[in-house]
Amino acid sequence: MKSPLMGYGLLLIAPLVCGQERPQAVDYRDRDLSFTCTGCHGASGRSASGMPNLAGLDKAYITKQMSDFKAGTRPATVMHQIAKGYSAEQIELLASYFSAQKN
Repeated sequence: MKSPLMGYGLLLIAPLVCGQERPQAVDYRDRDLSFTCTGCHGASGRSASGMPNLAGLDKAYITKQMSDFKAGTRPATVMHQIAKGYSAEQIELLASYFSAQKN
């Protein structure tokens, strides 16, 4: 008598035998970091509250502004404090994410 699990085993190894590639892991760090921005700048950087829209802005522009906030060279109410919490890599990830969003 054949085991009903044998059929499932064949389904699991079929992609390997047929040469299909396994899906690549998706890196969601940029999107996850952006959640802290949604309170003021809206979901995906599209603000409905009068704050600046971040969606679709140039990546270099976002990076520069965040770096200036972090350094304290751009005046802000709270952004200078928020920006200090991000590393340079995280600022790059945020800039990439928001620049890729549709405005």
